[in-house]
Amino acid sequence: MSDEFPYSYKIEIDKAPRPKPPKQTAVIDQTGCTGCEACIAFCPVDCIEIVPGPVHPDFMKLVEVDLERCIGCQLCARYCPWETIDMWSWEEGVEVAPKLTVRSLLYDYEPEEMHEAAESRG
Repeated sequence: MSDEFPYSYKIEIDKAPRPKPPKQTAVIDQTGCTGCEACIAFCPVDCIEIVPGPVHPDFMKLVEVDLERCIGCQLCARYCPWETIDMWSWEEGVEVAPKLTVRSLLYDYEPEEMHEAAESRG
C-alpha cells in the first residue's frame, strides 16, 4: 500500500493528522448530500467539513470527509439520514472519492471534471 496521498494539493487545516491509514474510509456521495450536517455531530475526529455547493455555493452547502484524517469508525455512515455516506477500503476510497465529490475546498479538483462525473451518474 502506498503512503502517498493521490491528490495534487491539499489546503492545510489546523487539525492533528491521523497516525496511519485506516482499513476503511468514509466517502460522501455529494450528488445525494443535502448538507444537513448530521454526520458532523457523530464524527469523533472532526474530519467532516462543510464545503460550498456546486451550483449556489452560499445556499447549497455540502459536507466532505477529509480522507487524510478519517479513522474509518463508520459513525457518519450509520447515522446519515440520507444514506449518502458509504464505507470503502482505504485503497478504493481514495480512488472513488473524486468520482463522488462534486465540489471541494479540501482538495484541488478540476471543477469541470467533477461536474461531468456527477452528471454521468445521473
